[in-house]
Amino acid sequence: MSEETRVFRTAAVIPAAGRGVRLGPGAPKALRALNGTPMLIHAVRAMAASRAVSVVVVVAPPDGATEVKNLLAEHALPERTDFLVVPGGETRQESVRLGLAALPQGIDVVLVHDAARPLVPVDTVDAVIEAVRDGAPAVVPALPLADTVKEVEPHADGTPEPVLATPDRARLRAVQTPQGFDHATLVRAHESVTGEVTDDASMVERLGLKVVVVPGHEEAFKVTRPLDLVLAEAVLARRRANDGF
Repeated sequence: MSEETRVFRTAAVIPAAGRGVRLGPGAPKALRALNGTPMLIHAVRAMAASRAVSVVVVVAPPDGATEVKNLLAEHALPERTDFLVVPGGETRQESVRLGLAALPQGIDVVLVHDAARPLVPVDTVDAVIEAVRDGAPAVVPALPLADTVKEVEPHADGTPEPVLATPDRARLRAVQTPQGFDHATLVRAHESVTGEVTDDASMVERLGLKVVVVPGHEEAFKVTRPLDLVLAEAVLARRRANDGF
């Protein structure tokens, strides 16, 4: 079968085992309500909105898999997509690894998506998938920076921090998710790379493989602090006004 006619199967892994302490006390961040619906459900729907995604694996808090399964059952989700829930680990890296282990046979492309980015548009998801299908081992959506960035010498005690350098902003990007990968490449990265990393693309970089960037979207921001919830509600209100849902 030629590359032109090959059918690529795509799966999405959503690590949702974190507590989200910066949003304050209460339910885990992924289960916080956004317009009356848990953020996790918004994130799952965002992945399933792509017709290329056939499987979505949600990695739940270690003691919360049953709760997440019930949550998915309570909400309308596309019937063309299979949904799996597995318990996560103590770290994000371990949770992604457990999600990868749960994938069915025959998956070619894997997306890893933050549950805290519930509003990523389907066009961004499809752009990431397409770039992996075109041969990139790892793909990240990203945006240019609007602010000047300073490299500093960190002070944990809150005292003023000396500036060490001002990087060229034109060469910097703020990375979002979903990040997309050739399945075998991501599995090898998780088997080979140890130590803390901030994202899965960093693990592929450590293998010496190329990571490419596609345009991100301003609505794919990460809901981390209370003000982000306000912004997310505003985005949903605008979508309802423009699209009727």
